[in-house]
Amino acid sequence: MADDDYVYDEITGEWRPASEMAAAAAPGRVEVRDAAGNALADGDSVVLIKDLKVKGAGQTLKQGTVIKSIRLTDDPEEIDCRHESIKGLVLRTEFVRKR
Repeated sequence: MADDDYVYDEITGEWRPASEMAAAAAPGRVEVRDAAGNALADGDSVVLIKDLKVKGAGQTLKQGTVIKSIRLTDDPEEIDCRHESIKGLVLRTEFVRKR
């Protein structure tokens, strides 16, 4: 954003520079960590550390299965991902390890 762009801050009720608002929002982001304590980011690959039964799909994802290109969600305990046989899969971070 350009320096001359302003954004309305609903909390304070003031118009503030967009760069200032972006800087204020960045530190509030919660870190997402896997079962081993490693920080996760969008696009990371993870490995399952436990066999997981997938509700609604009628199948089990085995320990050691690699899940590529994860996406972080608003919940620090969940990640959004895709597996070749399951679309829209949400996994808990306690069952994955960063690859």
